This record gives sequence, C-alpha cells and structure tokens, in this order.
Amino acid sequence: MKLVMAVIKPHKLDPVREALTEIGVTGLTVSEVKGFGRQKGHTEIYRGAEYSVAFLPKVKIELVIPNDRVEQVMEVIRDAAETGQIGDGKIFVIDVERSMRIRTGETGDDAL
Repeated sequence: MKLVMAVIKPHKLDPVREALTEIGVTGLTVSEVKGFGRQKGHTEIYRGAEYSVAFLPKVKIELVIPNDRVEQVMEVIRDAAETGQIGDGKIFVIDVERSMRIRTGETGDDAL
C-alpha cells in the first residue's frame, strides 16, 4: 500500500476529487494548509501599503491505495490539478506498512 499526498491549489480540489471518483477512488482526506515552494509567496497591496505574503493557501489531499494503482492515481491528480502556472503543487508517495479498518478490524488492502 502507498500513501499518496498531493498539495494543490485550493480551486483545483473539486476537479481532482471528481477525477479520482471517476477511476474508483472511494475515500480521501483533505486538509487546508499553507506553504510555499519556488514561488516564495507573493506581494499584495492592502490600504495602499505593500506587504509580502510568505505562505500561500494550499489544499493537501491524502489517500491510501494499493501499490498497483499509484501511477494511475498520480496521473489523474496531475491532469486535474495542472494549470501550467508556478505553484501548481507536488505529489508525494510514501510506503504504508499496515492499515486497519476500525469498525471491522479488517487489515491490509481489505481495510481500504
């Protein structure tokens, strides 16, 4: 099993969720986060004063999937989240050693 974490622009959440649903992904976790990468934030003007915003709003999506679906899920997320502009985000894949469904006690892929 793998944990796929994607950090994307907030307005791309619905297209990503819909695309994942279309390929049969049944669950995911979403968190509102802030961060920056190469774009290093940006400057804004408020009441005539310019100030720097170091951390930009992002959305982090997390889902645990079987090993054989990793490439498909990464491709679907990329296609749905891409705007072609700096700050589109990143996808990370991490090994998951074990999982358990709390309600039934199922483990491994059965718990997904």
